[in-house]
Amino acid sequence: MLDHALRILLFPILVAQGALVRRSALRLPDPSGRRHGVSGQGPEIRLLIIGDSSAVGVGTSHQEEALLGHMRKRMSQTNTVYWSVNAKTGATTADTIARLQKCAPQKFDIVSISLGVNDVTANVPLSEWVQRFSNLLQLVDRKFNADVICVSGMPPIQHFPLLPQPLRWVLGAQAKRFDQALRDLVSNRNGCRFIEMEFEPDASKMSPDGFHPGPKIYSEWARKIYRAIRRDIKQLGKT
Repeated sequence: MLDHALRILLFPILVAQGALVRRSALRLPDPSGRRHGVSGQGPEIRLLIIGDSSAVGVGTSHQEEALLGHMRKRMSQTNTVYWSVNAKTGATTADTIARLQKCAPQKFDIVSISLGVNDVTANVPLSEWVQRFSNLLQLVDRKFNADVICVSGMPPIQHFPLLPQPLRWVLGAQAKRFDQALRDLVSNRNGCRFIEMEFEPDASKMSPDGFHPGPKIYSEWARKIYRAIRRDIKQLGKT
């Protein structure tokens, strides 16, 4: 593939750019607000959000503006929602597996997973990542007995303002391969929903660090997930 060949040719430049980004990138704090709670009225439903900094909500000031807040608001209109976030900034898929293995088994009806960006930036080979993600899905099934697992695809790294060219293009091309592999993996599993993460490349909607979503993108992301699971929520409410 073209970007593989260019990665070899441009290796010194890519290494230098990666080091510069790590040194100069704005470090945003995790948003304030609770990561566990209950809200709403109606049939009970349990929501768990798993992932990295985007699942944490980095790029917002409070969980109300993050994925959790938007998901909770939508679901609480029709249900009593027990919600929880188990995510960590900088986490890879392997890190997340290790963390979840330490958790006590607990029932969640809907689990949202967003992982992969840190695997791309850490140069985890695609085949290894797919196997790890498959292991993660099995762990979520076993540990949380989820009825529905929402797997968010890879964000459009090729549009992240923080990253200079050609690093942005190379990482973006790898992210697209990860995204397609993840789509294929999820399509073969019952109860899984793949969430397309293509958004309009508008830098003004991203966070000040040029790498994380801003509140408007989190809102749109939550809308995408909710649309994918709306029928599942209704069905779960009947059981």
